[in-house]
Amino acid sequence: MKVGVIGGGQLGQMLAQAGTSLGMKFVFLDPAKDACASALGEHVCANYDDQEALQQLAKEVDVVTFEFESVPAETVSFLSDYVPVFPNAESLRIARDRWFEKTLFKSLDIPTPDFANVESQTALENAVIKIGLPAVLKTRTLGYDGKGQKVLKNQSDVTNAFAELGGVPCILEGFVPFSGEVSLIAVRGKNRAIRFYPLVHNEHRQGVLHLSVASEQHPLQATAEAYVTKVLEKLDYVGVLAFEFFEVDEGLKANEIAPRVHNSGHWTIEGAVTSQFENHLRAIAGLPLGATQKYTESAMLNFIGAIPSAERLLSIESCHLHDYSKAFKPGRKVGHVTVCCKTMDELKQKTQAIEALMSH
Repeated sequence: MKVGVIGGGQLGQMLAQAGTSLGMKFVFLDPAKDACASALGEHVCANYDDQEALQQLAKEVDVVTFEFESVPAETVSFLSDYVPVFPNAESLRIARDRWFEKTLFKSLDIPTPDFANVESQTALENAVIKIGLPAVLKTRTLGYDGKGQKVLKNQSDVTNAFAELGGVPCILEGFVPFSGEVSLIAVRGKNRAIRFYPLVHNEHRQGVLHLSVASEQHPLQATAEAYVTKVLEKLDYVGVLAFEFFEVDEGLKANEIAPRVHNSGHWTIEGAVTSQFENHLRAIAGLPLGATQKYTESAMLNFIGAIPSAERLLSIESCHLHDYSKAFKPGRKVGHVTVCCKTMDELKQKTQAIEALMSH
């Protein structure tokens, strides 16, 4: 099978690594000449809205997927006329727009923060009266890793906030006093079978995911699975989907979904029976889904901007390095490690040792 991937970053790279053992070949469409996934397949260097390049891709492959939601939904819709594309265009349209996303959650009775659509400074001021402060103003599209948002703590923060985020359509969300952040990685096949990975505890630094730890029989696992099932079935979704939640006193509140393989699921490469990447490919290819249980206690640490010495990292037993072969730049995800241990105490010790290397 030949798989087309819109986007040639590290997620595409890891999809190809997982698919090679299944006998799959890959074609990546990405405007960047140095797309890191291109070493693992053919590279169509073109913009995501280049219809001629999209038609070329469709002729070469059996199925298409995408590695991030900045891809226009129109691109997926266009491709769907020529080749099967999973997840579908409607899933992408909703997931890339926070207003559509939160509206979907509300319609499915999934708890969310209070929210309001904001398309002007006046609308923002009215929304603040309704929702109150503190609150978070976010662009409806294209915001990720802490970008495209501003925390509004007092009235002075509200002044000119709409213009500060570019004067584009936004959403105001009530601030959630949460005790933790978790995500659930799920996969749904063409036959509507659904598998769930264990809930993952996430720690962010400066808006970017720093550490993910697969949990031990989280008491809210079943609650999260019920919410995610509603979304998967409503969207007739095929592939891996990540759902991020806030942990609150009464349970979980929805933050956002990502219609793709996800950073918080990287631990599954070494830590689960079947990685999220292999299960995504199984789903879109119509193959049986793999088991999602974790082998060991597992965690993932992101490297932002630079990667510590490989020699020092690999001297830590049970540490698996994933270098994306990307140029080091401040704020850029350039690699990660997964850590697999027999006990949670050992896992904590190993992750702290890696964090010490990162601080030098």
